[in-house]
Amino acid sequence: QVQLVESGGGNVQPGGSLRLSCAASGSTYAIGWFRQVPGKEREGVSSLRSVDGISFYSSSVKGRFTISRDVAKNMIYLQMTNLKVEDTAVYYCAAVGADQSNRHRSLLQPSTYLYWGQGTQVTVSS
Repeated sequence: QVQLVESGGGNVQPGGSLRLSCAASGSTYAIGWFRQVPGKEREGVSSLRSVDGISFYSSSVKGRFTISRDVAKNMIYLQMTNLKVEDTAVYYCAAVGADQSNRHRSLLQPSTYLYWGQGTQVTVSS
């Protein structure tokens, strides 16, 4: 069983920065960040594979967002820079369990993830 708690959302102006945090408990194969706006499908933003620290990014955020972790604190972070209005969404932290049978599927696909946090709102506007 994995439990996730996100924090760090808020309001920011275009071009600004924000850091999201995810406190994770339990054994994971990967941690991912996803976002969703009303009426649209949940979108994979970034993910990090626990065993080797390899990270993945969607093309829409690559070069602007950075995923990182603090292993000692069981924390995963998403540093978001040069934020755009289109980054506005509810952001979710999610986890693939260490023993999940589908863990080798795409780590930017929501369907790969079994565990989800409650979400945190990020609003980018002037």
